[in-house]
Amino acid sequence: MLAGLKFFVEGLLRKTGFFGKIVIVLYKKFRFVCDSVKFETAWALKGGEIKNINAFERWVYSQNGEDGIIQAIFRQIGTTNRFFAEFGVEDGKQCSSRLLKERGWSGLMMDASDNSPASGVKKEFITAENINRLFKKYRVPKEFDLLGIDLDGNDYWVWKAIRHSPRVVVIEYNAGFAPDESRVIKYNQKFVWDKTHYFGASLLALAKLGREKGYTLVGCDNNGVNAFFVRSDLVKGNFKVNGIERLYRPFRHGKMINGVRIAQPLSNKKFLEV
Repeated sequence: MLAGLKFFVEGLLRKTGFFGKIVIVLYKKFRFVCDSVKFETAWALKGGEIKNINAFERWVYSQNGEDGIIQAIFRQIGTTNRFFAEFGVEDGKQCSSRLLKERGWSGLMMDASDNSPASGVKKEFITAENINRLFKKYRVPKEFDLLGIDLDGNDYWVWKAIRHSPRVVVIEYNAGFAPDESRVIKYNQKFVWDKTHYFGASLLALAKLGREKGYTLVGCDNNGVNAFFVRSDLVKGNFKVNGIERLYRPFRHGKMINGVRIAQPLSNKKFLEV
């Protein structure tokens, strides 16, 4: 109910134009500061490993609570070079790394759309073939703190191709598949999402890939959009490892089809089983 009230109020403010947007930004920053105080207090009282990352969801610029979850993860494992690489950020105003950038992190934002130079977002169409060349072009360290992947398509294949070793990976998954289904779209270098259910990969497919690359799934946001992986050597003592059935979150909105909530129109294109 509170979440519904929040969206209602923010919707009214957006209708007031520029002033309303300023109010929303200031409100979110104020709320994040307050939440951070509660966050630190709770941490001091509890300590130990994180049992449920959803308890730390907070919004400033992210769409699905990533700001708070990322803060919690790095509060637990610490940071090294405070470098991020994120792609699929559109204009960079609503993404997982914007708050980190404002807090002094350095990094790389990329997107295929046109953006003003002032945004700092590099215009690149990301593929499995070019991602490592792009990381070299923009001098991404071999090891860095955060990787964010939100391509609405070849997310699985691009992550599989990356030879770098980020400590934390935030990647979009297709929550239209149950947690026991391992599905991924067929790789197409020129893939562009057509707004249907045909995109990305199921959570189980990404969890399998993560294990192959040395990562452990530690949770998903409550909207059923992003999965959070931590490099496995950093998990022990920091996170409670739960089964995928407990970590999976369905889409929050959409139609129920065969017991699974689908947020986009169905497509006749076939997914691969991996």
